[in-house]
Amino acid sequence: MKIADLITWFETWANPAWCESWDNCGWQIEPGLLQEKARVLVCLTPTLAVMQEAIAENANLIFAHHPLIFTPPKSLRSGEAIAEMVRLAFTHNIGVYTAHTNFDQVQDGTADVLAQILELKEVTPIESTQAGLGYGRIGSLEPFMTLQELLAAIQTRLAPPNLIFSPSADLQQTISRVAVLGGSGASFISAVAKSGAQAYLTSDCKFHQFQESRDRNLILIDAGHYATERPACDRLVQKFQSLNLDWVQLSKKDEDFRQFLA
Repeated sequence: MKIADLITWFETWANPAWCESWDNCGWQIEPGLLQEKARVLVCLTPTLAVMQEAIAENANLIFAHHPLIFTPPKSLRSGEAIAEMVRLAFTHNIGVYTAHTNFDQVQDGTADVLAQILELKEVTPIESTQAGLGYGRIGSLEPFMTLQELLAAIQTRLAPPNLIFSPSADLQQTISRVAVLGGSGASFISAVAKSGAQAYLTSDCKFHQFQESRDRNLILIDAGHYATERPACDRLVQKFQSLNLDWVQLSKKDEDFRQFLA
């Protein structure tokens, strides 16, 4: 499959026109390779380490969830990460394509994959954007879990380096309804609290957002940005493999940019 055909297939599923106005979805770097057979390295975040991996693997497309460029740079100078990525991309004929908030909304996107990992049933979006699309997912646990069992399941299935949750007097309380949103989902706390969900799995939550959740009787669970979004990249690899591409692989150099002292 040619790169142009792969991108057409993907955009039929997750149209970049659906991305938010502040976002930057679609081509970040396209050095003239649309007619080449696709050799794809999938990652969460495009970094110099991922670019070096793509060069070593003879890949010609880095397919990322996070944009390489959020706002237009005022200059490209030697020694700067984005400038070096651009230089290497054109030198080695490697494209960089991003699917961000458009990928968050669709079936089998970041939120859907999280809901599937927790085996949620009767799933609906936290916030619908248009027919069949929306941010986050809310669903039922069948069978119900205690809070302790839910936290243990998240730890086992997502393997976050640090799992943070709202203070609770009773880890044995029964949890039947859960909301999930991969990446930074604190802005949806109010909507989740009104939905009837008892627990909300997301990331990048601030101190007072845990306070807000507690005051709304919502258990907020922060598993970290990387842990909540990386599984969707793995799912994307599986989808690309079904297209019989020349070569596709999940990056081994993708990084969680935070470390925690044990």
